[in-house]
Amino acid sequence: MRFIDTHTHIYDEEFRADVDEVIGRAREAGAERLMLPNVDEASIAPMLDLCERYPDLCFPMMGLQPEEIPAEPGPLLDRMEELFSSRKFYAVGEVGIDLYWDSSRRDEQIEVFRREVEWAIRYELPLVIHCRAAHRDLCDTLSIYRERLRRGGIFHCFGGTVDEARELLTFTGFCLGIGGILTFKKSTLPAVLSEGVPLERIVVETDAPYLTPVPHRGKRNEPAYIPFILQKLAETYDVTLEEVARVTTLNAEKVFFS
Repeated sequence: MRFIDTHTHIYDEEFRADVDEVIGRAREAGAERLMLPNVDEASIAPMLDLCERYPDLCFPMMGLQPEEIPAEPGPLLDRMEELFSSRKFYAVGEVGIDLYWDSSRRDEQIEVFRREVEWAIRYELPLVIHCRAAHRDLCDTLSIYRERLRRGGIFHCFGGTVDEARELLTFTGFCLGIGGILTFKKSTLPAVLSEGVPLERIVVETDAPYLTPVPHRGKRNEPAYIPFILQKLAETYDVTLEEVARVTTLNAEKVFFS
């Protein structure tokens, strides 16, 4: 069995002491590729360093997570844009709109997101989108660019309703990123996925070190735990574990490497 963890922050401080062991366990579990998104300026260097140490396994993205927008985002966005011209990234991400804790900078988040969507169009890269408590704003903003987003992308950490899933999947080439939440006891995701989302539109992710799946919930997450997510997807869709791993890996390859 092989898999692609489409969203993992294993360059994070929490992994500094044992990242090599984490990567070893990921390979043993079946990891073929690990996709690494930065979240702010400080995370760029450690992310790129890890990708340079493991160029056959770790692949970088570039973006500004909406919760990390500085007071004056323009200069940072300029520096990020320069990086797109100087080295290869595999997606624009993670980017998006997050109004869960604070909606006071809604308009600014949307403006930053628009600029990042333009990067995806200009550099012909997929988008990896973070959205929380902002479904309507996200869809309305993204719809303006619908015909120009040729590479599609991923709606990271999806946890919404059937109607929300169906609306997101009207964006051609986009998949839903499914992680540890699927395995939680009270999760509604199994029902949502089985009712409204074909397996061909799903990729798997850990969002490590966060959202650790059962049976390791409460501990630090890592890519080696992807098989627990795949197993729950197999139960949800009533197919074999091998089939889920095959389809979701192909989906991820299509997004990032086609």
